[in-house]
Amino acid sequence: MDSLPPYDRPVTPAPRVANRDRGPILWTTFLLLGVAWLISTENPLKFGRSLRWWPAESDVIAVPLAMEAGDPHVRALMRTISAAESYTAAPYHTLYGGDLVNDLTHHPDKCVTIVVGPNTGDCTTAAGRYQFLTTTWLEKADAYHPEPPRWYSWWGNYSFEPIYQDEVVYRWLSDPAAWNADIPELLRQGQLEDVLYLLSGTWTSLGYGIENNSMTPHLQAIYQDALAEELQ
Repeated sequence: MDSLPPYDRPVTPAPRVANRDRGPILWTTFLLLGVAWLISTENPLKFGRSLRWWPAESDVIAVPLAMEAGDPHVRALMRTISAAESYTAAPYHTLYGGDLVNDLTHHPDKCVTIVVGPNTGDCTTAAGRYQFLTTTWLEKADAYHPEPPRWYSWWGNYSFEPIYQDEVVYRWLSDPAAWNADIPELLRQGQLEDVLYLLSGTWTSLGYGIENNSMTPHLQAIYQDALAEELQ
């Protein structure tokens, strides 16, 4: 009997392979995961208690002031202080710890428990762009607030609106008697480090205080960038 033509021959199915080679798939998966990890470490996202977004430190932008006019050196210093003390998307509304308040008709005077640093467990009323304690705000507002309460306002609240937070700090920093130093002149002479040292007892995150944070190493660069903007 002649052999069957090729197309009539029975076809024997190929044996099924129980475990195919998954090497290329695994390597591709690991490669993609590695790329994703590198991206996340190069440009990390930071979130506060209210899930607000901060850029990486290298992308820090000191939020512009609500107050208009003034010495550009002092304005840049104010933006630098707030970058260290209240680096959020809404610094004027920020309480210690990152929560926000809406009512700025007066200092919030809300005591929040400190959770890190040498004062852990204590209570602080720090609030606003410059993290004023209630007592400090009342003292400095009494000296520098441009619109003190009317004589008939028996409750005597000083407005804590953004422009007034700025005005009080600007006048305070510009007062040589308050610091035994002419801060605007020191800044014009390029002595930023001396100024930060002088202020570190008041704002403890400025590099010489007791509560440095992730912004502290970047304050020189933050100030220079803010000054360049203010000088324009």
